[in-house]
Amino acid sequence: MAVTLTPAAAARVRSYLAETPGGIGLRFGVRKSGCTGFAYVVDIAKAAGPDDHVFETDGVAVRVDAESLPQVDGTEIDFVSQGLNQQFVFRNPRVSAECGCGESFATS
Repeated sequence: MAVTLTPAAAARVRSYLAETPGGIGLRFGVRKSGCTGFAYVVDIAKAAGPDDHVFETDGVAVRVDAESLPQVDGTEIDFVSQGLNQQFVFRNPRVSAECGCGESFATS
């Protein structure tokens, strides 16, 4: 499987990369958090990690560390605008439960 970006997400990441000197792609992973287990971590990657898995969509590299990959493999990252709100949305087929506030998730 892989981690993919929709065209809207790829365009947004490209705009962030254009504003970030030394940016080499999107860093995507998880950290332990919240009442359910994991929270997403998203940032501009400025260096390659020794255990990174790299997935490319529309010329944008998405870097996922080996520890995070089991929780995010198969995720599609989208960027949506609703009124004045804009945000990344994660469609992760591995999510089995989410907390009520939407801050954390568990995988099966």
